[in-house]
Amino acid sequence: MLRLTWVQPEDLLGHELRQAAQDGRETAAVTARWRAAGGPEAPARAGASPTPASPYLRVLAEDLLDELADLPGALADREPTGLGRIRDRCPNWPARNPAGPAPAAAGPRRLEAAWLGRAAGCLLGKPVEKLPLRGIRELARATGNWPLRTYFTARGVPAELATAHPWNKRSAPTSLAENIDGMPEDDDLNYPLLNVLLLQRYGRGFTTADVARLWLDELPAGRTFTAERVAYRNLLAGVEPPRTARHRNPFREWIGALIRADVHGWTNPGDPAAAAEQAHRDATLTHTANGVYAAMFAAATLAAAAGGNSDVHACLRAGLAVVPAGSRLAEAVRHAVRLARTTGDFDAVVDELHATHRAYHWVHAVPNTALIAAALTHADGDFAGSVCRAVSGGWDTDSNGATAGSVAGLLAGDPAALPERWTAPLKNRLATSIADFDGVGFDTLAQLTHRQSHQEACRP
Repeated sequence: MLRLTWVQPEDLLGHELRQAAQDGRETAAVTARWRAAGGPEAPARAGASPTPASPYLRVLAEDLLDELADLPGALADREPTGLGRIRDRCPNWPARNPAGPAPAAAGPRRLEAAWLGRAAGCLLGKPVEKLPLRGIRELARATGNWPLRTYFTARGVPAELATAHPWNKRSAPTSLAENIDGMPEDDDLNYPLLNVLLLQRYGRGFTTADVARLWLDELPAGRTFTAERVAYRNLLAGVEPPRTARHRNPFREWIGALIRADVHGWTNPGDPAAAAEQAHRDATLTHTANGVYAAMFAAATLAAAAGGNSDVHACLRAGLAVVPAGSRLAEAVRHAVRLARTTGDFDAVVDELHATHRAYHWVHAVPNTALIAAALTHADGDFAGSVCRAVSGGWDTDSNGATAGSVAGLLAGDPAALPERWTAPLKNRLATSIADFDGVGFDTLAQLTHRQSHQEACRP
């Protein structure tokens, strides 16, 4: 049977119970009703449970999703979603650059390094996405690639280990070292492409509704996942932004908005506030609270790096300045940075992060953003060190490697500064299902992105 991932009510309900509890909502009564009716737990790692629910359970799940949405959240004041209230809770919110972006700081060569860094970091993490931390470590050790220092390979992996920890079945044919032939399609690259189109069509003054229009025009529904898939479904059902992020969307604090943030940072070099505001308008189509903050954090960090700041620690501070200080995301990032600064063994950092955030789903924004910050801090912004640490830390491996690679690529400043073992297999070629971009070169993408740094806010 066709089991469509990330949208079936009986699967959403289990995720919503967890998310609602993290929002500070009282879920005991709803949980009891769901369990008494025989409702299943949320799928642990997949997007759909293996068998469909009865018609009764499906209707009950829909009713309970709506009931949970109406419950008050104890963290609502501390973790707002509106931009004005976010600013009010950021005592160090950066001043806007009155001159606007400084495009000369992030020239095409620096942007090409960012695109390449994002692609290489993503590619490194693709074959081990969804694997537990133990599996990642054992697979790498089996081939002499631990601590991680290059792309994963299946060559030399004992059959029993490959059976116990199978590679990601979608990605292994294109992302294991022996199979790489250019950059394969991935949502972590699709969304930056979409945001180049977004700025081309609407300028930096785009609205959240513009993001929705673009998706409906250019993004195949089957290439969306988690919060993005729910929001897409909501749009087709006539739900308008920003309610698209809240309506039956238990993934509203997951990592999806963060992976869309790069272009907002790249095209606002030296202006973290402007980058964060752009990221907010994008993120609120699909996310709330910490899911939005993760995107703003990434955009502001990247804007600081794009502006020529070569100190990764200062860039991360710029990112943290746009996150409400009392939020779970801010606390997680501060904790991760402290750990990374005071712990020599990165495996020990990762183990502590996994213990601290064990209550979160592996795609949630809080632990993944913390891991990205820890990897960049511990590696001092070095490219190979950053992407390898981000991926070796588990959770959403390809997304974490992509964002760490984007930051570290900007810090490197030039494609020639990136080790050839990471960039040569990409062959300056990106596969995608977005518009006319399939097969595009990273040098071309850098030129297109640089052009958007000059573009004024406009309407078609």
